[in-house]
Amino acid sequence: MIRFLVIPVVAMASLPVHAQGFDCLMDPAEVIELGSPVAGLLDEVLVDRGDIVTKGQVVARLNSAVEQSTVELLRTRANSTAVIDAQTEQLAMVEKRFLRIKELRDKKITTSQAYDQAEAERIAARSLLFQAELNREIAQQELQRAEIILQQRTIRSPGDGVVDSRDLVPGEYVGTDDHLLTIIKHDPLIIEAFLPVEEYSRISVGADATVHPAPPLEGSFPATVTSIDSVFDAASATFSVFLELPNPDRALPAGHRCTLTFDPA
Repeated sequence: MIRFLVIPVVAMASLPVHAQGFDCLMDPAEVIELGSPVAGLLDEVLVDRGDIVTKGQVVARLNSAVEQSTVELLRTRANSTAVIDAQTEQLAMVEKRFLRIKELRDKKITTSQAYDQAEAERIAARSLLFQAELNREIAQQELQRAEIILQQRTIRSPGDGVVDSRDLVPGEYVGTDDHLLTIIKHDPLIIEAFLPVEEYSRISVGADATVHPAPPLEGSFPATVTSIDSVFDAASATFSVFLELPNPDRALPAGHRCTLTFDPA
């Protein structure tokens, strides 16, 4: 009698998301094409490709001889108090004369016409002092405006990063549509991975993952999910996941391929 051995077939469950590896790309957090808020002749560029820059660091200057001269002229005018001092002394003399005539009028020694004239002189002197003070305040505001225009001709880095390219050299004209430098921000790195749509419900913002850079780089680095694309790509049946990978010492380059695995938790 022939006996058959029946072996039960057990359906294999899908591999949990944390056990799989997904291809990814390490992108820079920001790519800054640094321009100038004003047009002018480029005087100097203080950095070159590969240089590390920090936020607020001066990286270039436009020719600013005219603007510097304007600032010095307006500073002299704004700091001068000669007109105000003269009008203050003039008002003090007019006030004394007015008080004397007022006393004489009260004693009925002088006429009302003389009193009215002294009062009119006092009003005029006060008006001239007020105008002098207003002119000085306007001069100070004009100085602030000129200083802002002068500062715009000094180009500073808007953040920490590495100079990826230098597009203009001293002597060239810089327009408002031109850019001087391209600055790459390497900290943090933005990890972009494409996952199959079957994993959509298994990934959430804040999930921890591990990034393994492709050779010749070695090591594994922690990353955190920051956003999940809610629009699927129908052609590839995938969706995008974005993670943030701290890179304070810029040990990892941007633009390199990697493999992403999610932690079991």
